[in-house]
Amino acid sequence: MNTGTIDLHVHSTASDGTLTPSQLVAEAKKAGLFAFALTDHDTVDGIAEAKEAAKAASIELIPGVELSTEYDGQEIHMVGLFLDETNEKLLRHLTHFRDNRDNRNLKMYRLLQERGFDITQEALQEKFPDAVLTRAHVARYLLDKGYIKSISEAFEKYIGDGCPCNVPREMISPQEAIALIHHANGKAVLAHPVLYHMSDDTLRKLISDCKACGLEGIEVLYSTYKPADEHYIKSLGKEFDLKFSGGSDFHGSNKPDIRLGSGRGNLSIPYSFLEGFR
Repeated sequence: MNTGTIDLHVHSTASDGTLTPSQLVAEAKKAGLFAFALTDHDTVDGIAEAKEAAKAASIELIPGVELSTEYDGQEIHMVGLFLDETNEKLLRHLTHFRDNRDNRNLKMYRLLQERGFDITQEALQEKFPDAVLTRAHVARYLLDKGYIKSISEAFEKYIGDGCPCNVPREMISPQEAIALIHHANGKAVLAHPVLYHMSDDTLRKLISDCKACGLEGIEVLYSTYKPADEHYIKSLGKEFDLKFSGGSDFHGSNKPDIRLGSGRGNLSIPYSFLEGFR
């Protein structure tokens, strides 16, 4: 059995990370990782490049995606691992998600413009030419233009949930996301459940509903978890017979305190997690 460490939740410039897929591979090599999953938001565009670079670097690359869903009015993220990134149904749905995201972004830019910010779709596309534009890109743009002093300020004052320039987006249910992941021959993992701040009863209901639709795994290790969080989520994973997953949720300089593979310094995800999904 391989005893190395891995990272099963990583983002590139194909969505809202700041390293290209090839640069991620180099960073993974530097970090001593044996494998990592590229799980960009609602896109698989970076996987081909990552696969090629990973092969040359002798690192295992797991094709993945992170899908945004809505459950009882709350945003829930579902990670897909071991996807067939060429699956036509998956690609059709991801294109639809991207179109909805683009329409949402245009409305958000207009709201920001009404508050005096010089921001346009064209300017963002020029600054981030190959990215699926997200709120993280908007925040980075506002920071670089000097309108705000930090990324977090953009979310707290302007574009975070409930803020004046935020526009809610159309999302599928967790159950629909699981079905889509399965259609692409992938494994479905509930991402960072601690971050949803649900009551125990609500979280158990979410897990039960997803398990009934074929949920395979749950993130028991994550960059921001405390030891008590890990213990709690592991106990739920065992109770619902789910495989353990874990990831840093690395975004490069968009989350400067999170490092690939090690999170805030104490994260260590065993290769056995990956073998559990095979």
